[in-house]
Amino acid sequence: MVETEEPIGWTPMFQLVVLVLSNCNVNRAKGSVLPGFLVNQHKLHVLDMSHNSIQGKLPNWLIKNNTMLELLNLRNNSFCHNFLMPFYRNPNIWWLDLSGNLMIGVIPKDIQKFLPYITHLNLSRNSLEGAIPCSISDMWQLETLDLSSNQLSGEVPTGLLTNLSELSVLKLSNNRLHGEVLSGNLSFGFIVSIHLDSNYFSGKIQSAPNKTSTLFQLTVLDISNNLFTGLVPHWIGNSTLNEFVARNNRLEGQFPCGIASLRFLDISENYFSGTIPPCLNLQIVEHLHMGSNLLTGSIPNSFRSMFSILTLDIGNNRLSGTIPEFLGELLDLRILQLRKNKFSGSIPKQLCQLTSVSLIDLSSNSLSGQIPHCLKNIARPTYQAFIESSYASYTRHSFYNYRSVLNKEFHIHDTDNLFETQDEITFTTKTLPLFYKGGILNIMSGLDLSCNKLTGVIPKELGLLTHIRALNLSHNVLAGPIPLSLSNLTNIESLDLSSNDLTGKVPVELIKLHSLAVFNVSYNNLSGKLPEMKEQFSTFTKESYEGNPLLCGPPLEYKCTTEQQETYPFNEEERYEKWHDVDMTSFYGSSSSTWLVFMFGFAILLYINPYWRRRWLDFVEECLYTCYYFFYYLGWKISMLFRK
Repeated sequence: MVETEEPIGWTPMFQLVVLVLSNCNVNRAKGSVLPGFLVNQHKLHVLDMSHNSIQGKLPNWLIKNNTMLELLNLRNNSFCHNFLMPFYRNPNIWWLDLSGNLMIGVIPKDIQKFLPYITHLNLSRNSLEGAIPCSISDMWQLETLDLSSNQLSGEVPTGLLTNLSELSVLKLSNNRLHGEVLSGNLSFGFIVSIHLDSNYFSGKIQSAPNKTSTLFQLTVLDISNNLFTGLVPHWIGNSTLNEFVARNNRLEGQFPCGIASLRFLDISENYFSGTIPPCLNLQIVEHLHMGSNLLTGSIPNSFRSMFSILTLDIGNNRLSGTIPEFLGELLDLRILQLRKNKFSGSIPKQLCQLTSVSLIDLSSNSLSGQIPHCLKNIARPTYQAFIESSYASYTRHSFYNYRSVLNKEFHIHDTDNLFETQDEITFTTKTLPLFYKGGILNIMSGLDLSCNKLTGVIPKELGLLTHIRALNLSHNVLAGPIPLSLSNLTNIESLDLSSNDLTGKVPVELIKLHSLAVFNVSYNNLSGKLPEMKEQFSTFTKESYEGNPLLCGPPLEYKCTTEQQETYPFNEEERYEKWHDVDMTSFYGSSSSTWLVFMFGFAILLYINPYWRRRWLDFVEECLYTCYYFFYYLGWKISMLFRK
C-alpha cells in the first residue's frame, strides 16, 4: 500500500521521466484515485500504474500534458465512464494498455488520428460496445491488438486482416461480433496468433489464403464457440499451426490430413463424420479433443504414436470395437475420455499402466467383464501438467534503463507473453456434468465406469485410490458387498454405486469420508441398518437409498427390528469373495453320505410298499426292452448299409 497524496497546495519541484507504481494499491483516505501531483508532470516518457485500485475517470490529460509519453500502462484498475481520447495527436505513444477496467462507451472512430504510430493497443476486459472503427485498419504500425472480453458488435473491418502488414497478435474473443470474417480474401501477413472465439461469426473458412507464404507465420487459430460451417480447408492441415481450436461450431466432413504438427487440436462439438483419419500427424500432440461429433469406426492405430499426449477426448461419438490395448503405452496420458460410444469387450488391463492418469471416463458404452483389480495404480500423477505457459513473447523496450538506490538495474516492459490455450474438459461428478479448465485439472481425479455391462464384485483394491474425488460405478451388473476399503478414499466427493446387484450392508466405516458430498446406493439389494446420521451422512436423503427394500433406519421411514440390527461375527465381504474356499475332504464325505442315505431310504420304501415296488419293477423292465429294441434296430440298419 502506497500513500501518494501530497500536502494540500504542494507543487513538486521535479519532473519525472519514468514512474512505475505497479501492484502498489495506490490510495488515499478519500478513495483510490490517481495521484494529483501527476497534473504537474510534463516530461513523462513511461508511466506504469497497473494492478492497483485506482478509480474514477480515465485520465486523458496524462496524454495531453505529456507530449513525449511513449508507454502508458493502467491495466487492472477500476477506471470507469466513457472511453474518450484527448483532442491532441500524440505521435510518440506506442504502448497503451487500458485492459481490465470498467470503461464503457464506444471506441473513438478517429482513434488513428490521436495514436498514429501505436504498436501495442490493449482495451480488453472492459464494457466497450459498438463497432470496431475502420480507422484501426489504418494503424499501419500496429503489431498487437487486443479487444477481447467486451461487448463489441457489428462486423470486423475488412482491412484488419489485409492492411495491417505488421500485425502479429489479434484478439477479438468474447464479444458480439458477426459476419463471415474468414470467407473473404485472407492475407495473414506476419500474424502469429488469431483469436476469434466466442462470437457470432459464420460462413465457411476460405479454401486458401491469397498468399501461401503467409501461412508460415500463423501459429494459433482459435475460432471456437461460433457459427462457422462447411469443411475445414486443406491449408489448415499443411500450415505451421501449433494450435487449432474450432470447438462448438457447425463444421462437417473429415478433418484434413497434412504435415501440420499440432500440439493442441480441438474440433469437438461439431458435425465431423466418418472414421478418424489415420493420416493425421499426431506425434507431438498433447491435447486432442474430438468429442461430440458423428465419428464412426474404431480407434486408429496411428494413436499409438501419441507419446506426448496428455488429454485424449473422443467421447460422445459413434465409435465401436474394443478399447485398444496400446492406449496403456501412452504413459504421459492424464485424461482419457471414451464415454458415450459403442465400445464393447472388456476393459483392457493395460490401462493399469497409466500411472499418471487422473481422469478416466468409459461410461455409457457396452463394456462387459470384470473391473480390473490393477486399476489401483491410476490417479497418482507426480507432476503438474496443466499449467499456463507461454508459447511466444514479443519484446517492447521502453529505451530506458535505470538504477535504484540498491544499485539494481531495471527495464520497463521488456516482454509480453502469449499464453497457450488452456485445456478444458467435461466430467460428470456430483450427478452434474461440470467443466474443468486449466490448473484445476492438476488436482481433479475421477473414475467413471457407469452405464455399461460390467459384472463381478467391486475390487477392494479401488480403496487404494486415495487421491480420487469421484467414483461412479452405477448402472452395471456388479454384485457382492460394498468393499470396506472404500472408506480409505479420504478425498472422495462423489460416490455412486446405484443400479447394481450389490448385497449386504452399507459399511459404517464410510462415515469417515468427511469430503463426501454425494452418495448413492439406490436400486440394489442392500439390507440391514444404515450408518448413523452424522458427519456427511447427515446430509444424505432417502433418495440415496431407495430401491433397497431391506434397508432400514434414518433417513428411511422403515425402523429396524432386533433381527435386522444383528451384527454378524464374520466379514460379509470375505464371505462373498471366498464362498468357493471350502474343505474338499469334508465336501466329498458329505456328498457320499447324502447319497447313501438317499439310496437306503429308497430301498426301504420299495420293501414296505408292494404297489410302488411293482411299479418300479415294471419301469425297469420297460427300460430294458426299450434299450434292447433300440440297439437291435440300430444294428440292423448298420448291417443293411454294409450289404449295399
